Amino acid sequence: MSRLRDGAVPFTPPEISAYIDRMARNVVQYMIEKNLTVSAAESCTGGMFSAAITSVPGASKVFECGIVSYSERIKEELLGVPQSVIDGYGVVSPQTANAMAQAVRNLSESDISVGITGLAGPASPDDTLPVGTVYVSTAYKDRIVAENLRLYELGSFDRETNRLLTAAFALEAVRKILGLPEN
Repeated sequence: MSRLRDGAVPFTPPEISAYIDRMARNVVQYMIEKNLTVSAAESCTGGMFSAAITSVPGASKVFECGIVSYSERIKEELLGVPQSVIDGYGVVSPQTANAMAQAVRNLSESDISVGITGLAGPASPDDTLPVGTVYVSTAYKDRIVAENLRLYELGSFDRETNRLLTAAFALEAVRKILGLPEN
């Protein structure tokens, strides 16, 4: 169960930020102990996941790279997300999140990778999905797991809160794929 989903963390920016800091410290410490590395390809978070990891002392032992691939062009040209994936499923999809995670893992040769894509808001007339539709993909060993966070089910949040929640959920996803207990 997620501490975010079970209501243990209030949905205010200061509380979410404090939770992110705790999660990042725990994840980085575990990864240092296990000699693991991590990388990220982020879109709607604009680098918040990477910033959370790199804010922890000692992160240089585990953090390989973070790529903010905000545009479709960069997702395709830099990461190598196939145009067929974007055309077939959309930029905001589990397939794109998986392709982003796999691509940054291949580029960085990290043990674990994260791909994040979604709609942080506010809503635009072009949106076909609700604001708060966000996919976080984590890849580790032979596993790759994408989750639709469905932030809109938790409430109606502003852009900053959606981005913070996404970074927090991404850290939880890394914790889960590593098999770390909740704290």
